[in-house]
Amino acid sequence: MKKSRKLRNWDNKTWLSSKSYISQFNKFLKTKINLNKNSKILDIGCGRANIISALQQKYKFRNKPIGIDIVSNKGVKKNIIFKRVEALKYLDKQEKYDLILIKQTIHFFSKKNLNRLLNLAKKRLNTKGKILIFSLKTKNNKIPCFKKMRKNLEKSLKRDEVLFKIIKKNLKRISYTNFNFKVKISKQKYVRMIRERYISCLLNMSNKEIKFGISEIKSKYKNQIKFTDTLKCISYRK
Repeated sequence: MKKSRKLRNWDNKTWLSSKSYISQFNKFLKTKINLNKNSKILDIGCGRANIISALQQKYKFRNKPIGIDIVSNKGVKKNIIFKRVEALKYLDKQEKYDLILIKQTIHFFSKKNLNRLLNLAKKRLNTKGKILIFSLKTKNNKIPCFKKMRKNLEKSLKRDEVLFKIIKKNLKRISYTNFNFKVKISKQKYVRMIRERYISCLLNMSNKEIKFGISEIKSKYKNQIKFTDTLKCISYRK
């Protein structure tokens, strides 16, 4: 049996941790919600908290944004409050927020627990507060893959479609938009990301499968890899 791994490198030295990505993402957030010094923010599945750290630098919130994750990564930003805790357990607390951010995280929840998460998140919103959910585009996804990786990714994206239906049924009053980021990355750097299993569809692959996949990537792509990384944004307002 393959050992299950935790996702540790998705926002570590990837385009997701670049200044340009974080800047563009937070500009996109600005079109979705009005933030000010009094805004209270919770980031579920925050990783190293790059997004909310940049928001804190810009807005100087009176209450530092809170980031939660089940993995305590090296390099978590110091200008936010980080808690290593499961989302359902944390949301049982009575604190309320103006923004609950759930970025590239829903696929780690079972159907039952996703419903529980949404129900709790709604209760934790202030008046006019928002839940913003970001997840990979499920149709015609452009992420560079080798064959086994693509198969795993498509399987995961099909499951995401089911989760989107759960979200729609639970939240009801929602709107959809896309966040697009044009990626230009060296093949060498992308190979390192694959080796470090930067995306969940790589987590349970054997070292042999990863090695074979890297050989496929090396022969399939030029020295510079270009594509558009698209996230579906689901917005709910209380």
